[in-house]
Amino acid sequence: DRGYHRQFKKKFAFCLSKRKYSGNAISTAKYNLLTFLPLNLYEQFHRMANVYFVFVILLQTFPEISTLPWYTLLFPLGSLLIIRGLRDLIDDIGRHRSDRNINGRPCEILAGSSFRWQKWRDICVGDIVRLRKDSVVPADLLLLRSSEPSSLCYVETADIDGETNLKFRQALLVTHQELGSEESMAAFDGRVTCEEPNSRMHSFTGTLRWRGRSHALDGERILLRGCRVRNTALCYGLVLYAGECPPCWTGAVIILLSRGCGLLMGRLAQMPGLREINRITQADHIYL
Repeated sequence: DRGYHRQFKKKFAFCLSKRKYSGNAISTAKYNLLTFLPLNLYEQFHRMANVYFVFVILLQTFPEISTLPWYTLLFPLGSLLIIRGLRDLIDDIGRHRSDRNINGRPCEILAGSSFRWQKWRDICVGDIVRLRKDSVVPADLLLLRSSEPSSLCYVETADIDGETNLKFRQALLVTHQELGSEESMAAFDGRVTCEEPNSRMHSFTGTLRWRGRSHALDGERILLRGCRVRNTALCYGLVLYAGECPPCWTGAVIILLSRGCGLLMGRLAQMPGLREINRITQADHIYL
């Protein structure tokens, strides 16, 4: 019920408020058309070398102490700023393209009494999403049911924690038994009470209250954004966190750290006397 979730607001500055539950669109770009020039110049003049060159140029404007025309120093500084600005612009254009590709990925969202194909950016907290084999999880979901016996769901978390072995998640028995059709999914009116978004990927605390009974939830019931469904034909999930919340993005940070540590360990292993470092496992990379 999207209308039900829109009524919740939270304060973010003074008396201003915004929606408590954000959409699922992400934005990793740093600039837009209006903010590129001021923000880029602000970042570049955080470098003391650029500030020093500006100070020297200002001194050259006084004829009494000037040794060179001021514009001869302005040209190399301006060229440096332009080159770095173009580099940042090209990088940011790549981020915008990546964001559009991710936000435009298709997914099946329950609308009314049937599932319809929509975009990742259209997902909201409280939606029920249907995933198929080899599809990527578009948001952090509470697993409701799957096509496997006992509603098991096998996922690959290589893009989150670097581990390639499959993990299994299992839905609650009550949702496995009661949500067997699209009509029952559309009539599902459970209320989930859970912790605020945080950076703890491997733990989750929450409660599902449905039909007058409470059911405890833990990390074994949750599908994190970025996981890939494996060996499971169909599974259904309720969106708990959407957009740029920490659980969705912590995995990306960890996998980058893992790959970076792996590259560093590989270089160290080539040094004489450090062959024993090859014994460090991938789990140790993540811990480091």
